[in-house]
Amino acid sequence: MSLAEPIVHLVDNDPQVLKAVGRLLAAEGIRTEASASTQEFLDRYDASVPGCVVLDLAMPGGSGLDLQQALHDSHVDVPIVFLSGEADVPSSVRAMKDGALDFLVKPVEADELISAVRRGIARDEAQRAEAQEDHALHARLDRLTPREREILPYLVSGKLNKQIAGDLGVVEKTVKVHRARVMEKLAVRSLADLVRLASRLHVDPPPNPRGVGPTAN
Repeated sequence: MSLAEPIVHLVDNDPQVLKAVGRLLAAEGIRTEASASTQEFLDRYDASVPGCVVLDLAMPGGSGLDLQQALHDSHVDVPIVFLSGEADVPSSVRAMKDGALDFLVKPVEADELISAVRRGIARDEAQRAEAQEDHALHARLDRLTPREREILPYLVSGKLNKQIAGDLGVVEKTVKVHRARVMEKLAVRSLADLVRLASRLHVDPPPNPRGVGPTAN
């Protein structure tokens, strides 16, 4: 996971708000960067650096909701805390349905804003840790040979080696050898661990055994 210091991006076209929120978070030891428009934010944003966004709703040249949608379309899952001077229910509902962490209304209590920002940073760190773990798991999966990839769904299906051998048209000893190699390459010690890993990797269930199709009514 990135060792970079988290940055809270403040996006608001009101310089007084940017200054006040920046000072508030700085007093809490939180680093910030200010942008006066959504485009300025997009020009400077580095998705590899952890953090979150404190975002105004209504701004010229692109609203906060437009920015939220643009980030979503770009598959950037940065936590967003909306901080708006308008108690616009439809907009707040849309923001939250689209994944915003919180929707606060100006003037906001300092503790409430700080709490939301800290939750945003924590969520981003958790998301990055999960993404890193997923990457490591897929790297293990990539070590399997095509034949081992083929047999993996059968291994987690709960069937005995003899049954898997019958489904695949191989001898039972072959299944045992492949099972041992798959367990070793995926770095698991038990069937339960293998099942959990396969679920995390979204391994598809095994197809119907050869020559067996759906039963006709």
